[in-house]
Amino acid sequence: MLKHKFISKLSMLFAATFTVLLPMHAQEREPATTGYARMTVTLRVQGDNKRVPTVTRNDVVVTQSKKSLQVIGWTPASGSRAGLDLFVLLDDASDSSLGSHLDDLRSFITAQPQSTAVGVGYMRNGTVQIAQNFTTDHILAAKALRLPLASTGAYASPYLSLIDLIKRWPENGNRREVVMITDGIDRFRSENRFSGPRFISSDVDSASRAAQRTGTIVDSIYVRGVGRQARNYWEVTNGQNGIAKLSDATGGESYFLGTQGPVSLAPYLEDVQRSLDNQYLLEFHALPGKNAGPQYINLNTPVAGVELDSADSVWVDAK
Repeated sequence: MLKHKFISKLSMLFAATFTVLLPMHAQEREPATTGYARMTVTLRVQGDNKRVPTVTRNDVVVTQSKKSLQVIGWTPASGSRAGLDLFVLLDDASDSSLGSHLDDLRSFITAQPQSTAVGVGYMRNGTVQIAQNFTTDHILAAKALRLPLASTGAYASPYLSLIDLIKRWPENGNRREVVMITDGIDRFRSENRFSGPRFISSDVDSASRAAQRTGTIVDSIYVRGVGRQARNYWEVTNGQNGIAKLSDATGGESYFLGTQGPVSLAPYLEDVQRSLDNQYLLEFHALPGKNAGPQYINLNTPVAGVELDSADSVWVDAK
């Protein structure tokens, strides 16, 4: 009997302790204050199957620091949400052989839907020379294409030029996509000259951050450039590594055929078009940092054979 009373008192003591500790434990597990985040996501299918299966909001898994985030919006970029600003950005340091690919670019531009505004510009001296501002007159935009100057210029950096373009981009809530045609070589940075293998310009990260902050996706296509560096295997490889890293960080694709110039741009542009036709607008609650800035996130889906491509970080305001 005494033993039974002791066990009962001990059980009551455990229960009281658990009752006190439970709210404290629950409070520690409450989610931190979240901030609104939005990004464009491209659905890609794996293998030879080009049919994109249906992916619903419940099929989208967003994590940040291994914590699941609440998805509040998953809207196809079609109908009233189809608005797209597409900028074709060419490097004036490209070889004149780029001229043989201009018809491919013209066909790509004129085939865009009316919901897409197209701009055309040329990278030179760390800035962008605008040949045509954003317009839904696609024939007018196609006419703005010209041969590159085939000159490196004084401050030849495709990454500084991209930053310049992003700073001048009008705010209208549309999706943003850049088709960037360049050899990726940063001729402005002096350390690039004798850098050797596996060097990536420091401006690649700066351009990536600018693009991620504004939700700009960058697709890059390698073409041959001019000058001594364009004939150097290491510099060519470094340039390709630079544009590949830029595209990957912003949710785009990078296209090149070894160190040779492309036979045709048409297959690359067709793949870009497939991406544009299979994009969604994702909205979710992200965990902010102490200061406004990029927060790394990861996207996944249980739908077999589908890959969700996006920038590797999203801009979130401070707490």
